[in-house]
Amino acid sequence: MADDSKRPLRADAQRNRDRILTTAARMFAERGLDTHLEHIAKEAGVGIGTLYRNFPTRDALVEAAYRNELARLCDAAPELLAALPPREALRAWMGRLLDYASAKQGMADALRSLAAQGAAPHARSRELIQDALASLMDAAVGAGTIRADLTSDDLFVGLTGIALAAAGPEQREQAERLLDLTMDGLTTRPR
Repeated sequence: MADDSKRPLRADAQRNRDRILTTAARMFAERGLDTHLEHIAKEAGVGIGTLYRNFPTRDALVEAAYRNELARLCDAAPELLAALPPREALRAWMGRLLDYASAKQGMADALRSLAAQGAAPHARSRELIQDALASLMDAAVGAGTIRADLTSDDLFVGLTGIALAAAGPEQREQAERLLDLTMDGLTTRPR
């Protein structure tokens, strides 16, 4: 018997899976883990059977939604650099980091539960995020638009603080102002 687990999904099945993951992350961020899976399926425009076929448990959905949000955040770095000047790409990515943090916050209890069960949903998360951030910073430093004396770790710590302090949707305006302030602090100054 052939192993179907390695076979790529049909295009329509992949679209359904992507819609489920995107919807789940958004709904977990907005409503927390009390969100019913039936509501996620309905909002994603799929049947509950389709959701369970892709994600047989709530834990499987949470872990996949988290990993999908992480991949979207990290994959955005080269996409933004291709579309925008480096400084603008960095600032746009910072906004996406807030989206990621908000989704992660909505899934925090489930992610901790998964970790307690031996899963490693956060494995390499920090490293992947810092690699994406470093590529954006390197491009902006190379363009002469941000200071060269800071590391991606320095900026990551600052952005994490903003995300922790103002990750909720009701605090988004404040978080955006703080990101703008951070960008002002990164700006190169004439000597």
